[in-house]
Parts: sequence; C-alpha cells; structure tokens
Amino acid sequence: MNGGLVTPLIDSRSRVWYNTELKSRNFIIPGLIAVIMTVIIALLTSLTIAREWDRGTMEQLISTPIKPAELVIGKLTPYFAIGFADTVFVILMSTELFSVPLRGSVSLLLILSSIFLFGGLSFGILISIVGRNQTAASQMALLSSFLPAFLLSGFVFSISNMPAPLQVITYFVPARYFVTVLKGIFLKGFSLQFLIWETALLTIYGAAVFLLAVKKFKKRID
Repeated sequence: MNGGLVTPLIDSRSRVWYNTELKSRNFIIPGLIAVIMTVIIALLTSLTIAREWDRGTMEQLISTPIKPAELVIGKLTPYFAIGFADTVFVILMSTELFSVPLRGSVSLLLILSSIFLFGGLSFGILISIVGRNQTAASQMALLSSFLPAFLLSGFVFSISNMPAPLQVITYFVPARYFVTVLKGIFLKGFSLQFLIWETALLTIYGAAVFLLAVKKFKKRID
C-alpha cells in the first residue's frame, strides 16, 4: 500500500499473438483463398465429362481401350496445373498486394494446397460424371462448393459458435480444413506437425472422391 493506494499483485495486459496490428485483411484473405479456390477448381472440372456428352464425343472416348482411371487422370492433369498456377498467383497477390504476412513454409503451403486441389478437382470430375450435361453440372458445382465453403468452413462464421448439428456437418466440408491450414501457415507459422489432422483428412477425402469418380464412370452409353 502506497499513500492509501493498493498496488495490485498481478498486472494484467492484453496481448494479440497473431495479427498484432489487428488488420482485418490478415484474417479474411487466407480464408478467402480457400473459398475462391474451392469454387474455381470445382467449376474447372465439373464441365469436362459433361462437355463430352453434350458434344457427342463421349462415344469416341468409350470406344478407345483407355481405362476409367486413366481417363479421369487425363482430365485432371491439365486442370491441376491450372489450379496450381492459380494458387501460386493468389498467394503472391495476398503477400505482395495486400501485405498479408506469410510466416510459415511456402513449400509446405504449396504441398498442402496441392492435396486440396486434387480433392477438389476430383469432386468436380465426379459432379461432371453424375450431371451428364454442362448446365446441371455447373449448378451442382456451385451449390455443393461455394455455399459450404463460404458458410461452413469457418471463414465467415466461427464454427464454435454454430449450432451443434451444423458443427457436425462442417466436418464433411474440406474447405474447413484448408482454411485452418491457410490461417495456420500464414499467421502462425505452423509446421506440418501442427497440421497432421487436416493433412490426413484432406488426403483421405481426395483419395475417396477420386476412387468414387473412377467407379461412377462407366464405359457404356445408357
């Protein structure tokens, strides 16, 4: 006690660990990358198989000895290259134009982004196979990619504040894990050991969707 004043034993101070400047763009842009890439990659491949049916060229593909897995990989490869280039461009725009800090490993970010790309492109191929025409496939791609990625990935609304049923649904939205990856690497400098869970689930998702797309593609005309 000093002059009638009580000196507190604990001096409490607030400290922001990540985004110390409290710039909203540092929180928004990494999540926005996930939403943008989800929509782009789903739309890129959702029209590939459907376009073959609309143009009447699917019969020529079916008559060839190519296997369904080889056809799907052949359709995925060029769009994977385009998607990867888009990812690099978006990351460069985020860091150079908007000055978002990238504290983690760039190579790790690109590797995990590639895993996400593979799953998203495979999902677009699956939609293209199921849709059978470009109009239906594009609408299915938008509804199944943009809305979940925008609303249920944690980009706009915190998942912990969602009702319990919606929190369960978010576990089936791959963008949720990619948002965590992006924010972890951009803002926190996470290494792979802190992102094992997200990496494993994105890998399982990509493999499962790819195998499902191969299984759904039948070399016959119904």
